[in-house]
Amino acid sequence: MKVIRGKKALVTGAASGIGRMIALALAREGADLYLIDVNEDELTKVAADVRALGVEAVTAHCDVTHSDEITLSVEDLLARWGKVDILINNVGVAFYGPTESMTASQWSWLLKINLLAPIQFTRELLPTLLKLPEAHVLNVCSIAGLVAGGRFAAYHVSKFGLVGFSEALRAEYGRRGVGVTALCPGPVQTNLYSSAISGREGREVPTPPAWICTTEHKVAEQAIAAIRKNRRLVLLTPMAHLLWNLKRFAPGLLDFANHFGRRRKRRRMAADTPEGNRLAPQEDQRRAA
Repeated sequence: MKVIRGKKALVTGAASGIGRMIALALAREGADLYLIDVNEDELTKVAADVRALGVEAVTAHCDVTHSDEITLSVEDLLARWGKVDILINNVGVAFYGPTESMTASQWSWLLKINLLAPIQFTRELLPTLLKLPEAHVLNVCSIAGLVAGGRFAAYHVSKFGLVGFSEALRAEYGRRGVGVTALCPGPVQTNLYSSAISGREGREVPTPPAWICTTEHKVAEQAIAAIRKNRRLVLLTPMAHLLWNLKRFAPGLLDFANHFGRRRKRRRMAADTPEGNRLAPQEDQRRAA
């Protein structure tokens, strides 16, 4: 999509962070915007900033955990414009902590927002997108959708799913004029971490150090470039590139790092139980043999 001016775009999670910055970047390119979020006050401010750039901005309160609200938003957009050229699936939340501490409702809440909502927006808008000479779907994924670490299991699951959804869409609809991008930045200086739910009682979610983070502005720049050039996968930050290449070319190193210290932990746990005290010497003898 070489020309963005005059196009119609929907941006989810547009009230702050990456969504806000992508919305402003699209407005500078001349796109009219339909902005979705649950934070109406901040969404109103973003809409004012967008209109100041000379384009149309429509806002809609939408709790994407409710599928009927997604449908109502899509219906309202199509009633206003009759089409949408660009879909930005950006909305996302996080849970940090031991996976065993996550409740069923927390799993459901996160997956609805991070994965099921983008799927529903795309599914309901696909008939319109396919009628256009060209259209684009940009899914804001994460390096967490390509490489997994600890204490973010649900977030990883949702982002791996979104990367896979992007790949499947691109394979199916590339010949029909719909471009699809999986945008996978490393850590970004947004409120994702400060607003994340902590599964460790009394402990805050750690924020990555600034030196490994990128900015919302750089993510938005890459988003616009990806739409223009129909890029399949976009990585941002040296850390993201390092992790992705390690997984591709030396996956054993990542696996070793994730298992480092496992044997010592097993022996310490065994020593803390009467049964373990009896079994530990036998295990040592077997290992020596």
